[in-house]
Amino acid sequence: MKKKVVIIGCGFAGAFASRYLYRSRNDVQVTAIDKKETTDFLPMLPDIIGRNIAPESLIYPVKLLSQKWGFDFINEEVKSVDIQNNAVLTSGRNLNYDYLIISSGSETNFYGNDEIKKYAYKLDSVSDARIILSALEKNKFDTLLIAGGGYTGVEIATNLRVYLKKKMLEKRIIIVERAPSILGPLPEWMKAYVYNNLKELGVEVLTDTVIQEAGEEGVNLSGGQVFNNAMLIWVAGVRTADFIQNLSAEKNPQGRIKVDEYLRLKENCFITGDCAYVPHEGGFLRMAVQFAIYQAISAAGNIIRAIKGKELVKYRPLDLGYIIPMANDKSCGSVMGLKVTGLPATMMHFAMCIYRSFGFKNKSGIVKKLLNGG
Repeated sequence: MKKKVVIIGCGFAGAFASRYLYRSRNDVQVTAIDKKETTDFLPMLPDIIGRNIAPESLIYPVKLLSQKWGFDFINEEVKSVDIQNNAVLTSGRNLNYDYLIISSGSETNFYGNDEIKKYAYKLDSVSDARIILSALEKNKFDTLLIAGGGYTGVEIATNLRVYLKKKMLEKRIIIVERAPSILGPLPEWMKAYVYNNLKELGVEVLTDTVIQEAGEEGVNLSGGQVFNNAMLIWVAGVRTADFIQNLSAEKNPQGRIKVDEYLRLKENCFITGDCAYVPHEGGFLRMAVQFAIYQAISAAGNIIRAIKGKELVKYRPLDLGYIIPMANDKSCGSVMGLKVTGLPATMMHFAMCIYRSFGFKNKSGIVKKLLNGG
């Protein structure tokens, strides 16, 4: 009898786990659950704004993946997981499993501030990017505020500047970061490079600053600054889904679950991607597409090994590096331990994005837009 494998989430981790398990379709019956009908290509969402990447090039129907890789797809939201009794409760049913892979990614964290959540724009999906673009096209804001000076905040800021330049508009773009510097623990040379590029683009950076209030009356910052007609884009942190937050397990402040060397919470429950808090070299792995994919492959492979009574293989992460893409092509990063800057860094970023995207139509759509100058 086939073993029932349930996968929660159809992003990078969930999709690649499904694809790997398809190789052993005679041994497993796979069911994937996601509240969205599409898998969205998150690394390029800001490019919808600045480079005019067509939103439809960054979405792929999960139903097509299910047909291609032979899994059942349930388009519902997961409400809870009963780890002890091997059950997943969705908005419409109760599913039992033999093995579970939790790969539901992360979402914007508003830290319980409902007023800011109501007023601010987020960027968790292609739909969110479309909403931001639509708001920009109405040209009703004087100032564009970005809450959060991490990778995404920097990328959004540069895309906003490119967008405004194309429209021949002049507006203030301000990154608001509560820490003493942007880009957290990244190397100082990289921070300096990004700071200089932002300065050249006319993007202001306010550090040691928090957004205290936001609403129709305006956006208030610590220190007394008030912006009365400002668009607020909130990328100041992420968290895992509510059902993960409610699980009894050791987690970090974001709600990522601490896993063992096989990426397990329990013998038959694996955690991958942004949901997994993976110990590595005295610390923990950052969130990254490359880790999500190979964690999914590792988890799926160990499920098959367990079914066949074979010894499991420990997950050993390979960090190829990272790039901070900036829309004026002055990107920077570290690849295989080497510094990369400027257009070569941008090209590496997009080459990997094209390689990782699903479907020929999506790949070709991205390529054509980039070749045409975005």
